[in-house]
Amino acid sequence: MKLILSAICFVAGFVMLNAQTKTIEVKDAQTKEILGGVYAINQNDEEDYRITENKTLKLEIGETYLISYMGYASERLKINSSSPEVIFLKAQNTELPEVLVSGKIFQDPVMNITTPDLTESVSQPKNVADLFRDINGFGLIKRGNYAIDPSFRASHYEQLNIQYDGGTKVMHACPNRMDPITTHVMPEDIAKIEVVRGPYTMRYGATFGGLINMVSKRPEIGKYGFSGNASSGFESNGGSQVQMLRLQYAEEKLDVVGMYGYRDFGNYEDGAGREIPSSFRSIDYNLRMGYNFSSLERLQLHWRQSFGRDVLHASLPMDSDYDDSSMLSLDYFKKRPGKTLRNIQAKAYYSYVDHLMSNSRRGNFNTVEAVSPVEATTAGGRFELEWKLDEFWTLFTGTDALLISRDGVRNRLVKQNPMGMPLDPPVAFIDKIWQNSFINDYGLFAESRYKLNSSTVLNAGVRYDLVHSDIQDPASDFQAYYPGLENRTEHNFSATVSLKKLLNADNQLEFAFGRGVRSANMIERFINHFQVGQDPFEYIGNPDLDAEVNNQFEVAYTGKKILDGAINRLDWGASVYFSHFENYIVAIIDPTKTRKFMPNQEPLNPKVFRNLEDAYKTGFEANFGIDFFNNFQFDAEVAYVYARNEDLSESLPLTPPLRSKFSLQYNKNKFWAATDLRVVSQQDELATSFGENLATPGYELVDFRLGYELTPGLNLGAAVLNAFDEQYYDHLNFAFRNQANANLSGMERLTDPGQNFTLFVKYAF
Repeated sequence: MKLILSAICFVAGFVMLNAQTKTIEVKDAQTKEILGGVYAINQNDEEDYRITENKTLKLEIGETYLISYMGYASERLKINSSSPEVIFLKAQNTELPEVLVSGKIFQDPVMNITTPDLTESVSQPKNVADLFRDINGFGLIKRGNYAIDPSFRASHYEQLNIQYDGGTKVMHACPNRMDPITTHVMPEDIAKIEVVRGPYTMRYGATFGGLINMVSKRPEIGKYGFSGNASSGFESNGGSQVQMLRLQYAEEKLDVVGMYGYRDFGNYEDGAGREIPSSFRSIDYNLRMGYNFSSLERLQLHWRQSFGRDVLHASLPMDSDYDDSSMLSLDYFKKRPGKTLRNIQAKAYYSYVDHLMSNSRRGNFNTVEAVSPVEATTAGGRFELEWKLDEFWTLFTGTDALLISRDGVRNRLVKQNPMGMPLDPPVAFIDKIWQNSFINDYGLFAESRYKLNSSTVLNAGVRYDLVHSDIQDPASDFQAYYPGLENRTEHNFSATVSLKKLLNADNQLEFAFGRGVRSANMIERFINHFQVGQDPFEYIGNPDLDAEVNNQFEVAYTGKKILDGAINRLDWGASVYFSHFENYIVAIIDPTKTRKFMPNQEPLNPKVFRNLEDAYKTGFEANFGIDFFNNFQFDAEVAYVYARNEDLSESLPLTPPLRSKFSLQYNKNKFWAATDLRVVSQQDELATSFGENLATPGYELVDFRLGYELTPGLNLGAAVLNAFDEQYYDHLNFAFRNQANANLSGMERLTDPGQNFTLFVKYAF
């Protein structure tokens, strides 16, 4: 009996011991400040996770936890009776904050996507298209091999808030968007892309359809001394080549990074063997210098220049003789531990684009010679304060500014009359393109994040934008259209509220509503009888446009499961959204106006930008992934959007079709390989008013890619793109324009490259 009682007491004592908890405080190792919101994950059971409440962690004795906090080195701790009651975490070297915080569920905005490091596992030379091609929900608006704009959920151009490094912008100078923001950066310098899928954050400028932040490659923390890497690549289709060199010097206080890139792309052949005018050359370089006053304070200067030469645009009326841009930005960040004011961020930047386009390589050059020097200046910045009002309450307040100005003309020398007879002497004309215009946006914002409990976060934000615009040198006919033309001031109010719920350590649910407001861009306001669309119509701006509004609702769910056996892991996710638009901006044929240039040519009536009364879009994205046999991974993604212009009973323009992607990857030791299948459906939902008159057929593409680490630091890559040489074009591609001398009809769309073999080598030292 005594033996039985002893056994019972021993078991009871053991159970009680293991049921006991120990209270732990977590402090900053330097300032001794208590850290709130520390995250602890049980290493034996990831479903057991803790968030500090009342500034302490209650952890089970006998368990091992990973203690982590943003900006600090994580600590692994085995809890027992002798464990310390206070844990000190060391602050990591200060880096300028990004929009997203690398998977910190209580600090990231809702409805976000972050790509893996785009500088890793490359197998072919990078073009700007490679930045967005593999992000679910994205499409590419192409006018050639250079002027490529991202499209996301049928939002495009200024409907997307596209920026570098949390706020820096470079706006295009060309009215035909020969030089979108993606052309002013080296793709190799972009480490990752962060996306907020709607107007769900107020902190980074006015956001209508989504926020896209391209994050530059940064100095590697703790990698002191001199280092760098060099790469070279080749593509068979077009005989294209890419060269890149990156050098870095870093010490505890100072780091300097410099990059140089050269790319020479030739005309490619499509799947039918036709040569598509698409060649270009570019040289880019940048210099980034950072100084750490302490582990909590950093100042960074970034200088970047890009030079494009002899850029051919198969789907635009002219080509780019040169496209030069310069950008300078200054960033400051300071963390203030132990204070209600926790962080200070400041950014200022300036960019300038000098662009020249001409028709000297086109068939109509003998009839009329056209040269257009244009320029764009973008300046701005942001200032933000982060406040810790309570253990579970964080408030962001701040202000930002975006100042855009453009000017430029088209110089025409008409050599023949409409009957084809030569004019002697030729007649010269000067057409005002931008009419010396500007748009200045000054914003104020506040965004609050409150932890309702250890698994739920409520986020709410408001934003006010004061938008001031003016046209300082209007053409006489534009002045006649709008006789009361004067500077204009708009007041825009945006807001968002969202809820993020961690169901358990592996499953997350998100609800969000956002009201994003966007004032009309400069093309929509001030363009005057220029062809800036996919169709052959002349377009006329409207300085009286109301700001368009996106009221977007979204629900998203993500989950994962770690398994034992042949299947190692499952990942899944889905998102469903609906947007109701107010004052959506489109261009509609105006029968009261007539064509200005070549007045006898069809179509005779131009388009004028107007506001719609009734428009909406809805859609979804879904993904599924499975890791198996330790080295294999299969991923499937699908995205669909349906957009409707009820005023004209048609689709909204540039709405992509259903897209799917299937990828099988193998990765073991120094070798990896992947096969991608892209399936794009037919698009028969058309915006005929935009020039979308024929359904675009679907297509399937297969790519093969592989890479091998030959020696430490030396990586080789190869790929076969469009392996079966399919002739295809995407619904978002523009039509061929002014390509009679290349035997390409303006009745068909730009076709994409056919089969392409690539080689790539990268060496890091």
